[in-house]
Amino acid sequence: MARKYNMTQQATLSFIEQFREVRSPTTRYQGSKAKLVDWLWQKIKDLDFSSALDAFGGTGVVGYYLKQQGKQVFYNDYLKSNYYIGVALIENNTIRLSEHEIERLLTKDPKYNYRAFIAETFKDIYYTDEENQWLDTVIQNIERMENIYKKALAYYALFQACLVKRPFNLFHRKNLYLRFAEVKRTFGNKATWDKPFEEHFLDFIREINYLVYDNGKENKAYNLDVFEINGEFDLVYIDPPYTSSKGITVDYKDFYHFLEGLVNYEKWGSMIDHRTINKRFYRDRNPWNDKLKIRRQFRDLFEKFRDSIFVISYRSDGIPSIQQIESDLKLFKKRVSVYTFDNYKYVLSNGTTSEVLVVGE
Repeated sequence: MARKYNMTQQATLSFIEQFREVRSPTTRYQGSKAKLVDWLWQKIKDLDFSSALDAFGGTGVVGYYLKQQGKQVFYNDYLKSNYYIGVALIENNTIRLSEHEIERLLTKDPKYNYRAFIAETFKDIYYTDEENQWLDTVIQNIERMENIYKKALAYYALFQACLVKRPFNLFHRKNLYLRFAEVKRTFGNKATWDKPFEEHFLDFIREINYLVYDNGKENKAYNLDVFEINGEFDLVYIDPPYTSSKGITVDYKDFYHFLEGLVNYEKWGSMIDHRTINKRFYRDRNPWNDKLKIRRQFRDLFEKFRDSIFVISYRSDGIPSIQQIESDLKLFKKRVSVYTFDNYKYVLSNGTTSEVLVVGE
């Protein structure tokens, strides 16, 4: 193949060399445990478990780490876009994208009538006109793939490419102008923003192809409300949306609605609150984002999985408090341990706080 994305053996080996020490997915999502997963593993590695439910799977970093440790992993996330990350990293053991399949993803099919939804709906909001047109083509090519694992791999690469070209890696406001403003920059990476979508996409295809890993277990990804999950799991890992002591919540659907739209392309228009400048989704009433309901959510989850070991990740300054989580967990577990990673700096946070791990056996 003559196109620039041709993955020669030398290029592939060079890319793999970057991951020689740590086999971990790149992630730019807020709240990711990528920098904490080694510490987390040190605290739980001696627990007696062979299967684990990552109940709020998000980036898949923790589930993927557990997969590498030989655990049977069940990944769940209520966002459909994150579910595809779980399919690509956790459920998928052997499938990769070939050069021919990548060629088809990047090429317009003359026999197919492409829609221009992104170009028409998101003009001057997140990406340039040319970039929006590229996204319209690639997402419709992904949708037409029949193999769910290949589709998930392509989605993974597209999500990461979308994030890396966004100021703050978020879709929380209309701020395309930040990429082109002639100002002194104290954040961001203009070279990364200016790099063509196709090049980013190919970089992340190489990454996810390399990260495909078979641990010999039948792993599974779900796209469910956590209370709809059935089954028995030796360990349940809980890393829910964070609510600060001031009642401010992390609403992942608000931050990443554009990615969620990509995997709901045909019905995207009906999901958008068109009164909003940045074309976000209509808000739902997620109790995990309600400061008055979140503690009860924790307790109900403890009740549902009371026969499992619990591992809870949370911040020291949240609602409910660590003391409340510990107290409620003791209603179901004889032994509760609390571990603290002090002065951890969270992305886009102005201060430092502690990451806390609560373990109930």
